Amino acid sequence: MVAEAGADALGLVFYEHSPRCVTAPEAVSIAAAVPPFLTLVGLFVNASADTVNEVLAKVPLNLLQFHGDEPAEYCEQFQRPYIKALRMKEDLDVLAAMAGHPGARGFLLDAYRPGVPGGTGESFDWQRVPQDSGQQIVLAGGLTPDNVAAAIRQAHPQGVDVSGGVESSPGRKDADRVYTFIAAARQAGGG
Repeated sequence: MVAEAGADALGLVFYEHSPRCVTAPEAVSIAAAVPPFLTLVGLFVNASADTVNEVLAKVPLNLLQFHGDEPAEYCEQFQRPYIKALRMKEDLDVLAAMAGHPGARGFLLDAYRPGVPGGTGESFDWQRVPQDSGQQIVLAGGLTPDNVAAAIRQAHPQGVDVSGGVESSPGRKDADRVYTFIAAARQAGGG
């Protein structure tokens, strides 16, 4: 469904505490069904290196997304392109956090809630997105078909990430919301 709707990437969540979690065999089936031009992203949260390597041995991921407290050395050991999620805590120095991951291909900026690595459905002040970082920014956190255009116009990210904002219930995507979200994002982003 997401490929037909025009998504550029599909995230596969390998975090057992998420209602969106998939197993490696499920991810293999999903990967086999998507077109070759769709980027497959594997999302991990403080996973052991063994866990990530086990998934990589089975699932043809194009990009890794680390959404926990992973240091740069950890992220780089897999020798795959990765993006690092930064939770936008009030006192976070975004540019310093980015500098701490010089090998990252980009940064996903997400809302902060203590003890929750993401998927909260909450947004943050989009004015905090740095406009002069020189980095690829993916905006996440509380995005929906109703607010994604405003978020793009205000924050000017290179991409947006959505999950809960297009679900009918946790872990269940709603096709109409997916299509509407992608159309709104493309229109606001000029493409």
